[in-house]
Amino acid sequence: MSWGNNIFFMIEEKCMRFASFSLLEKFHIHRLEMYGIPVPRYALVNRDFPNQELDYFVEEEDFVEVHGNRFWKPFVEKPVDGDDHSIMIYYPSSAGGGMKELFRKVGNRSSEFHPEVRRVRREGSYIYEEFMPTGGTDVKVYTVGPEYAHAEARKSPVVDGVVMRNPDGKEVRYPVLLTPTEKQMAREVCVAFRQAVCGFDLLRCEGRSYVCDVNGWSFVKNSYKYYDDAACVLRKMFLDAKAPHLSSTIPPTLPWKVNEPVQPSEGLTRQGSGLIGTFGQSEELRCVITIIRHGDRTPKQKVKLKVTEEKLLNLMLKYNGGRPRAETKLKSAVQLQDLLDATRILVPRTRPGRESDSEAEDIEHAEKLRQVKAVLEEGGHFSGIYRKVQLKPLKWVKVPKANGEGEEERPTEALMVLKYGGVLTHAGRKQAEELGRYFRNNMYPGEGTGLLRLHSTYRHDLKIYSSDEGRVQMSAAAFAKGLLDLEGQLTPILVSLVSKDSSMLDGLDNASIEIKEAKARLSEIITSGARAVYTSGEPDKPWMVDGAGLPANASELLPKLVKLTKKVTEQVRLLAKDEDEELAEANSYDVIPPYDQAKALGKTNIDVDRIAAGLPCGSEGFLLMFARWRKLERDLYNERKGRFDITQIPDVYDSCKYDLLHNAHLNLEGLDELFKVAQLLADGVIPNEYGINPWQKLKIGSKIARRLLGKILIDLRNTREEAISVAELKSNQDNSSAATSTGKEDTDYHTKSHSRIEGSRRTSFTSDMSMDQDDDDDKETKYRLDPKYANVKTPERHVRTRLYFTSESHIHSLMNVLRYCNLDESLQGEPSLVCDNALERLYKTKELDYMSYIVLRMFENTEVALEDPKRFRVEMAFSRGADLSPLERKDSEAASLHQEHTLPIMGPERLQEVGSYLTLEMMEKMIRPFAMPAEDFPPPSIPQGFSGYFSKSAAVLERLVNLWPFNKHGNTNGK
Repeated sequence: MSWGNNIFFMIEEKCMRFASFSLLEKFHIHRLEMYGIPVPRYALVNRDFPNQELDYFVEEEDFVEVHGNRFWKPFVEKPVDGDDHSIMIYYPSSAGGGMKELFRKVGNRSSEFHPEVRRVRREGSYIYEEFMPTGGTDVKVYTVGPEYAHAEARKSPVVDGVVMRNPDGKEVRYPVLLTPTEKQMAREVCVAFRQAVCGFDLLRCEGRSYVCDVNGWSFVKNSYKYYDDAACVLRKMFLDAKAPHLSSTIPPTLPWKVNEPVQPSEGLTRQGSGLIGTFGQSEELRCVITIIRHGDRTPKQKVKLKVTEEKLLNLMLKYNGGRPRAETKLKSAVQLQDLLDATRILVPRTRPGRESDSEAEDIEHAEKLRQVKAVLEEGGHFSGIYRKVQLKPLKWVKVPKANGEGEEERPTEALMVLKYGGVLTHAGRKQAEELGRYFRNNMYPGEGTGLLRLHSTYRHDLKIYSSDEGRVQMSAAAFAKGLLDLEGQLTPILVSLVSKDSSMLDGLDNASIEIKEAKARLSEIITSGARAVYTSGEPDKPWMVDGAGLPANASELLPKLVKLTKKVTEQVRLLAKDEDEELAEANSYDVIPPYDQAKALGKTNIDVDRIAAGLPCGSEGFLLMFARWRKLERDLYNERKGRFDITQIPDVYDSCKYDLLHNAHLNLEGLDELFKVAQLLADGVIPNEYGINPWQKLKIGSKIARRLLGKILIDLRNTREEAISVAELKSNQDNSSAATSTGKEDTDYHTKSHSRIEGSRRTSFTSDMSMDQDDDDDKETKYRLDPKYANVKTPERHVRTRLYFTSESHIHSLMNVLRYCNLDESLQGEPSLVCDNALERLYKTKELDYMSYIVLRMFENTEVALEDPKRFRVEMAFSRGADLSPLERKDSEAASLHQEHTLPIMGPERLQEVGSYLTLEMMEKMIRPFAMPAEDFPPPSIPQGFSGYFSKSAAVLERLVNLWPFNKHGNTNGK
């Protein structure tokens, strides 16, 4: 093929961009598919006129279906009109819903989020594609002939829509390394479109790469490297065509680049951050692993009632496939709307009188239905993040079939369980965002701007994991917003940057028996007034006793707790009664609109109008507030049996703290006194629910956090192996005296170093702690800064960050393993990972409150031999989170925080003595007995499109690299 004729083809392509875009898009996609280049899954919806109804197009709450192909949200909607650059991304209701509009850059913005938009457009023709989660990064690839490809990464407009610009006003981009497979894709794009100078967009998603757009005639905006390389490529093209005898004799490098000195790397100096810090300037931060509890939330609630109403039973059958004995879970907007419609019909329009005791059960049933209705109506719309309903059949009868042939079962009674509440508050969002900013400024010492500089130059390997709970996911998104200095709503950040892993960060099932035993023993200690029993023989260590932290007069505090709870409940009942009467006369929401949870997701301020109107903060009305307190009163003490339920103490404490912080304007008498009593009891009950003594705490903790502990060891091990590989390669490079004098060796270094790092890490991954299916190296090595022309001081520096957002149970469990691991029989004689001073502080801390966290930072001492155990050191710290009492401080700062309904997060505290040295080797030894072994993790699935790259030998890699013969001479540093 003659590349000299390509200018005519380019002109043809440019003209086609003004023709029917659907034809051009089809043309592009067919060409890509013909050459085997991966593209996102797509479907075309073609309309002849606006709002045309199409038989093959179906839209539901969380998906669209085109010709039977279903696209679940999030999905992408692109206009087929080439002049329309308005691209939409629609988000699922489980993430808060809404739509993000992408557009050509206007000022410093390239997208806008619209939380209220949930339906797709119908005024034109559109292409629907699967949304590709890329970790918030896009890759732009530029070819100059089929043998050269330069790649640059930039922040994706999907994240927050803010364009990163340099002082000259140019969009910030950094050169990154392409994999051999991606280089082959670049070659195929170049050949497929018969275009030497060509640009295209690449999406890297879970180990695979996809071409999502071919731009045609396109140049790099601002890169000396690219134009140096392009000059070399074009010179070789001309020489090959007109003077082939000279092509092999002229050096492939530019004349003025031959003797250019290599810029040396500079060491990094640690700055004090309030943590233990570093031991000398030879240490470099390599890894930050943090386990974080979610932020401030509303109290978690549950309504249980047995239903026999035909409408509710029919609804259950509708959504369980007509199976009379199968349970049904209702979470989607359509399902919950059906339930609300049925409930509205069933709820009595007026409250019945209470004269007849025989009607007590019917009255309670009606009240529960009224509560269900109120819960479903709050918030202005539905989302699976906030509430869910379970319908489980209990009784059945035989009835004749509709066709008269035989009988069939039909349910006559079902148990309805509605779970709601536990929603991240505006204070929780603010706490998470503030903590993210703190981490950005304090956990990553380095090149002036610290983390942001590392992250923007692709030397920061960040992954964020969350449990399945909505409050935890949103805490993770808010933290990421502060950590990376993002803007806008949380839903796009959540979908782009946060991965859910419920198996690692959710649930107590593995330790349910032990937890039940601990609670039974705890109840016995409290109600009997039994004295503490020292199980270690060391009375100077009060944390070693059964029931450590329980107040001595716990049994005397229980009746007081019940009495004060009744007092508060009665006051809320009167407020609910007044609200009910007002709603009967006139809808108060005519003046105060309902609280919209979706619009609140990105806000960190209170709803001033509701507070001024004397309403409860957030989405809770007085009816639901009363239901919350009445349930606490009933569950805390069973008057008929005369029995206390100590497991309700944490719930009473949560409700007290929530109302003191968010509903202080309601002036509930006795609430502050109730809080003090509940706090005394909760400080003893909560830690002991996860084990009544250190041995039981260790057993329960290892069962709950087993998978998380295994993942932490994988993170540390992979970081170490990668650091060693880089150090070895750097040493080999330094020992090669002529390595930088010729372009060939230079590029061989980059090619081989990348392959060797990847190979070494894959070897470690598959043989050591290899079975990390969610964080396998195939997916980890997405973006690597190209060290040449990168314009950074330390291009080799690479920091791995893993953030795990979870709930109270996992924070307590992990901490219990860290501080008591030495009690295991296999580790007898070893000291605790946590020093005695920190053990005492933890004992006095009691509660690990909202936004509490445990942070592990691993440092590498580059002056120590690679085989020396002291090469890698682990530093441990923790924070109590927002554990200040709403009543604790009365100064001006506290008044300001109370006005904003939030509490400050306590700073990190040391878990080790200053000057102590915990090697990675010792950390692994102490943790391994309680961590999930590598072989128990499911094996990572090799992505289909990358099977050759990740499973073939180094020889295959070299052959792939050799497809780019010009790359062998060091001029294609963007490859």
